[in-house]
Amino acid sequence: MAGDTLLAVVLLFIDFVLFVGGSVGTENHPPPWFISLPIDVAMVVPLVFRRKKPLVSAYVVYFVAIAHGALSLGFSSAAALAMSLYSILVYIGRKQGLIYVGALVLLTGVEVFTDKSTPWLGNALFTAFGIALCWTLGEFVGARRAYQLEVEARLHLLETERDQATRIAVAEERGRIARELHDVVAHSVSVMVVQADGAALALPTNPELAGRALHTISETGRGALGELRRLLEVLRGDHGDGEPRVPQPDANALGELAERMRGAGVPVDLEVGEGLTDLPAGVSLGIYRIVQESLTNTLKHAGTGARAEVRVHRKGDSKTGDVVEVLVRDDGAGRARQLEQVTVGAAAPSKKAPRLQVAGGNGLIGMRERANVYGGTLEVGPAPAGGWQVRAVLPVKLAP
Repeated sequence: MAGDTLLAVVLLFIDFVLFVGGSVGTENHPPPWFISLPIDVAMVVPLVFRRKKPLVSAYVVYFVAIAHGALSLGFSSAAALAMSLYSILVYIGRKQGLIYVGALVLLTGVEVFTDKSTPWLGNALFTAFGIALCWTLGEFVGARRAYQLEVEARLHLLETERDQATRIAVAEERGRIARELHDVVAHSVSVMVVQADGAALALPTNPELAGRALHTISETGRGALGELRRLLEVLRGDHGDGEPRVPQPDANALGELAERMRGAGVPVDLEVGEGLTDLPAGVSLGIYRIVQESLTNTLKHAGTGARAEVRVHRKGDSKTGDVVEVLVRDDGAGRARQLEQVTVGAAAPSKKAPRLQVAGGNGLIGMRERANVYGGTLEVGPAPAGGWQVRAVLPVKLAP
C-alpha cells in the first residue's frame, strides 16, 4: 500500500498543479476549489486499496471519473481508470476485466456524444490504445503471479510430503527399535528366568550346578545390558564413553546363539549351510532374530528335556530364486495356540491349501514382520512328528 499511496499522491499533485495553473475546467474556467479538490482527492484515494479490494476500488474510481471527466479536472481520471483495469486483470480475472472494459467503452461513447468539441476519432483511438496496453500488461503480470502462486503451492506440498515421509521414517525406526528391544529382552530374560528356577531347585542338592546356572544368568544379563546400551546410544545420538561400537548380530553368530541356548539347558542341533557370509545385512539380521525368537519360545514353552534343531541353508533355482530357508523345530509338547488359516508372505495367493500361522504374540508378530519386509514367507505351527516348528524363507535380494 505504500507504493500505491505514493502513486496516488503524485497524481493528486499533478491535478493540483494543473488547477493552480488554470489548465483545468471547461473553456479554461476552472470550477471552485471546494468542488475540484474534493473530487481530485476522491479520484485517487481508491487507488491506495486497489490490491486489497481491486473490484470495489475500480468501480469507485469509475463513478468518480464520470464527475472528474465532466468537469475536466485533469489527468488523474484517465490514469486511475487504466490502473483499475490493470488491477482487475491481475487480481480478479478476465471475466471481470471484460465487464470493466465494456463499462469504459460505454463511458467513452457518452463523452464523445455529449462533448462535440473533442474529435471522436482521436478520443476513440486513445481509449482503444489505453485499454490494449493495460490488458497486455495485466495479462503478463497476472500470468507471472499465477505462476508464482503455483510454485509456492508446490513447494508447500513438497514440504508437507517431506514432513510426512519424515514421520513415516520415524515410525518405522521406532518399530524397528521396538522389535530389537523385544528380541534382546525376551531372549535374555527367558534364559535368566529358566536358569534362576533351575538354580533354586539345584541349590540344596547340587551347589555346583546351581553355581553354573548363576554364572549363565550373570553372563546373559551382561550381554543384554550391553545390547540395550547400544540401542539407547543410537536413540540418544551419541557414541558412548569411548567404547568400540559392536555391529548387529547376523547369521554368522548363530553358533554363539546355539552355545548360549545349550548353556541355558536346551540342546541345540545346529546345521548351517554355505553362502551365508555375503548376505545383505538386513536379511542376515532377520535370520538371526527369527532363530533367536524361535529358540526362546522353545526354552519357555517346549517343556523340560526338549531338544531343538536349527537348519539354515541357502538355496536357489529358476522357480524360487536365490533364497535362504530357516527351519527351527523342537520335540517338546509346546503350548499350541489357536491356528488361523491365512496366507502369509509377499507371494500372491494360490489355489493350494493355505498355510497355518499362529495369531498373536509380540515375538511371532516380530518374526512375521521381518519375513514380510524382505518379501519372504513364515510358517509357524505344530511339527508333523510332534513338537513345534518355525519355517521361514527369505529372498536374498529384494524384488525390484
